[in-house]
Amino acid sequence: MMARATTTVVKVGALAAAVIATTLLVYSIFPSSNSPAGELTPDDPEIVRSGIEVYAAQCAACHGAQLEGQPDWRRRGADNRLPAPPHDASGHTWHHPDDMLITITKHGPAAVLSSPYESNMPAYAGVLSDADIRAVLSYIKSTWPAEIRRYQDTINQQAR
Repeated sequence: MMARATTTVVKVGALAAAVIATTLLVYSIFPSSNSPAGELTPDDPEIVRSGIEVYAAQCAACHGAQLEGQPDWRRRGADNRLPAPPHDASGHTWHHPDDMLITITKHGPAAVLSSPYESNMPAYAGVLSDADIRAVLSYIKSTWPAEIRRYQDTINQQAR
């Protein structure tokens, strides 16, 4: 009888640990809109300057020095992968809420898609800090025209 009670306690403890671990994982991958991880600051000159540096070092090789993306970015290549899209107003980055952009940058595009997705976009978790990710995305957002920024802000509000 004592062994059965001990086994039950161990099982309940393991289940509780699994629930806690899963909850922490979900919140680290998909931060809430109220979390600091979800706050982009495209009007902060210091953060934007930092973002320019991070972008030049980590993103420009694929997404272009002027945010222009790779040629034919909407057409799959021989490897069946899409080229890097532009992050300027001609691209689709601004069609997504900030939290999703942070998640894609941190964990790769597959983190936000329900089906398997192969991409040349690396996950930057462990390469860039959360502050660096926010800075680079704040820089990108700072380059969009006012009407696009307003539209993307509406998307952010709807995502909350």
